[in-house]
Amino acid sequence: MTVWHWVRHGPTHEKSFVGWRDVPADLSDITMIERVRGHLPQKAVMVSSDLIRSVATADALTGLAHTRLPHEKDLREIDFGVWDGMRFDAVAARDPELSRAFWEKPGDIAAPDGESWNQTAARVDRVVDRLSAAHPDTHIIAVAHFGVILTQVQRASGVSAYEAMSHKIDNISVTTLHHAGGEQWRVEQINHLP
Repeated sequence: MTVWHWVRHGPTHEKSFVGWRDVPADLSDITMIERVRGHLPQKAVMVSSDLIRSVATADALTGLAHTRLPHEKDLREIDFGVWDGMRFDAVAARDPELSRAFWEKPGDIAAPDGESWNQTAARVDRVVDRLSAAHPDTHIIAVAHFGVILTQVQRASGVSAYEAMSHKIDNISVTTLHHAGGEQWRVEQINHLP
């Protein structure tokens, strides 16, 4: 069984949509970093998205017995397209019907020049399937983003995208999912703050 430990990157303090825009994480809460590092398995492979907020968080969490894998571009957050960098109220004013549908009916609805929930889930699933096959019966620590983690919560729990989006995923929280092969998944914990 492969056990995935999804960690959301450190906070960015942005007050706008942050998708593929490369903004740094605030990793100044050393006590929290140490608690999360202590909660994670000591022996594991570790991967992160290629965005600096995830890479730096993974660097801070890497222990002596962790094997770092190359960064994965396909573990990036949802691509919010033209909304990336815009405040939420500005997005709602610019695209009122589309922005409401994006959150209330996630699936095939995409931000302008961005991607949909289903497109995000498909690219993340490919990475998860490849790494699960390459590292069977291993603990995998993946440092990624809110939307990325929720696509895997949806997959593991068999709920709709809308139901998956109802979960809170705090910065530097841990979501643990067990993969027994094929489509056999089990959720152990969501949004755990050690």
